[in-house]
Amino acid sequence: MANYLIHEGDISETMAKDNGCRERGALFVSVVIPVFNEEVTVGDIVTRTKKTLEQMGVTYEVLVVDDGSVDRSADIAQERGAHVLREPHRGKGFALRSGFRQAKGELVVTLDADGSHKPEEIPLVLRYIREDRADFVVGSRFANSEANKTKIPKINRTGNKLFNTLTGYLTGVKISDSQSGFRAIRASLIKKMKLSSHGYEVESEMLVKALRIGARVAETPISFDQRTVGNSKLDPLRDGARILYAIITSYLS
Repeated sequence: MANYLIHEGDISETMAKDNGCRERGALFVSVVIPVFNEEVTVGDIVTRTKKTLEQMGVTYEVLVVDDGSVDRSADIAQERGAHVLREPHRGKGFALRSGFRQAKGELVVTLDADGSHKPEEIPLVLRYIREDRADFVVGSRFANSEANKTKIPKINRTGNKLFNTLTGYLTGVKISDSQSGFRAIRASLIKKMKLSSHGYEVESEMLVKALRIGARVAETPISFDQRTVGNSKLDPLRDGARILYAIITSYLS
């Protein structure tokens, strides 16, 4: 069974420790950001992501996968220096899989474009992998954080808890945030997963398949800000059913 680690320190402690762990040029990191109509926030996210990776001293690329946006999301991301992949609107899972195919880095980070994730915390989700203590790290909104819980709608928290429980029951691993989109993963592990999800169920598919093939999976606390502009694209009922289906089928596959 895979190891599952939960970092016991707070975010500031982890960031401070990582400041002394720079490996300029020794590591290639690909950051994949799926986007669907996020023109207000995506430019800032790309800029902050690039700045963070520059400060880390790693070789990097920022891949923005535009999931058929009808606004200027793709153009703005490209103006800020991201490599933009333009795809028809097929869902977050399809966008991520497209980004994974194009990613050149040995490590891949995923984060959302709506401003809910802080690019400055990329070192947090990379740390366990850089220390060779994990192959896949999930940035948890709930590990050691009561404040984040109040920022997430109750229906989303309830659904997440259900998915955590089912995933834990099937895999034997305790999980606090199976639906977080802020993650780091070895590219070699992604290739072994044979992902097929098109929508939000991709997070569960990745996690369950990683655990099933014996990957070392870790969890680390992250900050979280509920979006202040635009609307969430997640449909609790429709997407919730797809996530449940993905958890079961990924376990059985």
